[in-house]
Order: sequence, then structure tokens, then C-alpha cells
Amino acid sequence: MFRKVHLYLTALCAGITTAILIVMSLSYLYLSEKELYENQFRSFQNDINTIATSLEQQSVISMEWLSKMEARGGYTFYALDNGIPFLYNRLTNLSESSEIRRLLDECLEIYRNEYSHDYMFEIEVNSPFSTCIHSEFPLHSTGGKPEYYISVIELNRGASSLQLLVLSPLNFLREQINRQRMRFLLIDIAAILLLSLFSFFFTGKLLQPVIESRKKQTEFVAAASHELRTPLAVILSAAECCRNANEEKQARFLDTIRQEGDILTSLVNDMLTLSASDSQRFTCRPAPVELDTLLINTYEAFEPLAAEKKLSLSITLPEESLPPCTADADRIVQLLSILLHNAVSYTPEGGCIDLALSHKKNRFYLTVSDTGVGIPPEDKKKIFDRFYRAEKARSAKGHFGLGLSIAAEIVRLHHGTITVTDRQGGGSVFTVLLP
Repeated sequence: MFRKVHLYLTALCAGITTAILIVMSLSYLYLSEKELYENQFRSFQNDINTIATSLEQQSVISMEWLSKMEARGGYTFYALDNGIPFLYNRLTNLSESSEIRRLLDECLEIYRNEYSHDYMFEIEVNSPFSTCIHSEFPLHSTGGKPEYYISVIELNRGASSLQLLVLSPLNFLREQINRQRMRFLLIDIAAILLLSLFSFFFTGKLLQPVIESRKKQTEFVAAASHELRTPLAVILSAAECCRNANEEKQARFLDTIRQEGDILTSLVNDMLTLSASDSQRFTCRPAPVELDTLLINTYEAFEPLAAEKKLSLSITLPEESLPPCTADADRIVQLLSILLHNAVSYTPEGGCIDLALSHKKNRFYLTVSDTGVGIPPEDKKKIFDRFYRAEKARSAKGHFGLGLSIAAEIVRLHHGTITVTDRQGGGSVFTVLLP
């Protein structure tokens, strides 16, 4: 399932970023190509201004001058003297090329019909001897892009009229645009591949916590089922045995059912507490509390249990008065009870348990240390996981591996930390830091 979700998220992420990249690339190409055409048109207009000025100053238009002007700008000239083509045109075979001839006729027709003034640039120079007018416009292809820039220059001197058509092919500009498009295409392809790889690893990282959570949830359900199955089996077996047992045996079986029922109740309550934590319903009601008073009350509550197991339970409090701590008193008592209950359960007879409180730099330190069996180094990182126990015999000592998970949630609600270390001489030390 997660593999399909991973691939779907990768495709979605890569698709969105690819679409954005393509739209931005096309937008840039459109603006860039538009600017290139406009710059080329302005350059063409400037050249025509120079040609028109030079033409006006010429008393005789020679073929050498026409060739020079054509070569300098890469243009094609077609000159008409009172409507008659120049000899220069016949020598360059312009009049014999049907394609060029058609193009020239089309340009003259456009000029005569006054092509859209949005593309025209006209200058009129009046003097006692001549009048010079020129107009520039693009000649569009069927695809909508200009194929040529055209200029028609009219020079009138008395009764004589000269028309000069200047054609500027845009082959070089189109080649430049095609090279730019190809570069963008290759860059976009490379970017799409990189984005796809990035999306694959990025979505994999995003899904990792979900996968871990699903894995933990599966392990939690399996462990809970295992824990619930044992007391239920004992209860059903005891209930079955009650049918044919005498009163004395029935009383023992009923005691067994009650004990296992208490175990089930404790397990279900712990599971409900963790479920509330997962759904953000595990609330904390902080208020100023005296931590030393809470420790004394908890110590007094566990002292009989420790004495029953022949354990030495002590409490260490600072001599100076402590400031109040903003915390939920009930949750702190629950936290201390979990730690002390674990210490009592895993400390052999004759051992010692110490409950201590200290205050340093606006922080409170609660410690529960014991001389018990200790925790192996490889288990310290997992000791706060749900249903995890250093001892694999889950039914032993009536623990289910949920107490420390609840303790960690309580500390998290108080924005504190909880750690476990080894005690010198054997045993464990649980340290809770509260701000």
C-alpha cells in the first residue's frame, strides 16, 4: 500500500513542479522571443534611417553603393525608377526568381494598401529639392511569426520618383531562437529528471514517519492481543472449572477470576490512556504545586508496599525551601507512582530505592534510583516504547510494558525530559527534568 502511495505522491509532486517549470519556461521564451523580435525591428529601423539619409544625399545611385548597403546589413534591395526596375535588379536575377518576385509584389501591395500603422515608422524630410518617406513593417508567415522585415523608401525629386524595397530575412534570428528553445528543452528535461528523483526521495522521507507509525501500531495491536489473551484464557478456564468444583475450589477459582479481571482492567486503562495521548485528549492542567509535598505523599503511599517486599525506601529533599512548580499534580503523582512501582517490582529483597528532589537553575530534578536488576545498554533506547520490556517474560511481575510509555507522555506534556542511567554498584536511575 505504501509503495503505491509513494509512487502516487512522487508523480503528483513531480507533475506539479514540472508543470510550473514548463509554464515558467514557456513564459520566459515568449517574452524573450518577443523582445528579440522587437530589438531586431528597432535595429532594422535604425539601419533604414541611415540608408534613407544616405540615399537622399546621393545624386546618382550606383550599383556599387547598392551592393555595399546590401552586404553591410545582409539585406536584399529592389529598386524602381518611376516604376521601372533598375538594371541592378536584372543583374542580380531578382526579376527572374518567381518566389522573390511574388514576395516583392506582395510587399508593394501591402505598402500601397497602407499596412497597419502599429508596425510602421515614417519619417518625412522636406527640402527644396526632395521628399523622402519610408515605412517599415513585418511580413508574417502562416505561423504568425515574421519572416521578413520590409521597408519601402520613396524618394521624390521633382518629377522623378524612386522606390527602394529593402528586405531583411530573419533566418539568423530564427536560428538563434531555435537554439534557445533547444537549450531550454534540454535544461527542462534534465530538471524534470532531477525533480522526479528529488520527489521520489522527498516523498519517501515524508512517508517514513507514517510507515513507522503504522509499524508501531501493528506491533501495538499484536502486543495488546497477546497481553489480553493470557488473562482471558485464565478467566475462561477458571469459569469452566467452577461448574464442577465444590465451594472451596469455586472460591479459589473466583479469586483467580477477580485477580485476572483486575489485570485486564489495569491493562485496558493503560491502553486507553495511551490512546488518549495519540488523539491529543491526554490533557494536562498545570497549576502551581509544591513538588516536595507530592514526593512525601507518594513516598508514604509506597512505603507499606516496599516494606512488604523487604525493601528500603528513602526520600531525599533539599533543605532550602523550593519555589512552586507549574505542573499537573495528579499527573506528577501518576508519573512518580509508575517509576516507584517499577522500582519495587524489579528490585530484589533487601534492595534500596531512593526518591529524590533537587532544584538547579530554574529546573526541578526528580530521581528514582534502585539497586535492582538494571537495564542493559541496548534496551535503554527502547525502554519507553509501548509493550517493550527488558525482560521478555511479559507476564512476570504483572507488568505489560506500558507504564514507562505513559510516564514519557506525562513528561512530554510538561515540556520536560526523562532519562535512564545505570546506578553505581548496580541498578537504574530514572531522572525527570521539569522546567
